[in-house]
Amino acid sequence: MTPRRPRQRVKLGLTCYTNTRILPGVDKPLIWLGSSRSALKEFPEDARRVAGFQLRRVQEGLEPNDWKPLTAVGVGVKEIRIRTGLEHRVLYLATLAEGVYVLHAFEKRTRKPSKRDIDLARERFRELINTRRNQKSKAR
Repeated sequence: MTPRRPRQRVKLGLTCYTNTRILPGVDKPLIWLGSSRSALKEFPEDARRVAGFQLRRVQEGLEPNDWKPLTAVGVGVKEIRIRTGLEHRVLYLATLAEGVYVLHAFEKRTRKPSKRDIDLARERFRELINTRRNQKSKAR
């Protein structure tokens, strides 16, 4: 399979590539935060299979088939929507170079995600950003 050519946007003489895939065949690792991995393992088998397939697409630099941005959690956070009779969600951040951070995975029981799930994902996102900021300041 040949990789797609990245789309380009030219602004003020600069070329910005919007494709996150830098080297073909080199995937970003999954980095699980908190209990997100064990929560995903509790999904029914069909939902786990779909979640795994969609996360693999993200690792390859592609978008999941069914997703939406979740700016209530943080900038760049996206929600994979899994519909297999029940509703499941996987929240992740793929904009950082070192990998795909899986912030939270949960079963959605109401029309809107619960405040508890959003708050937990937001807390993990903030902790991740603060940890990276502290590591950068120590490196200087």
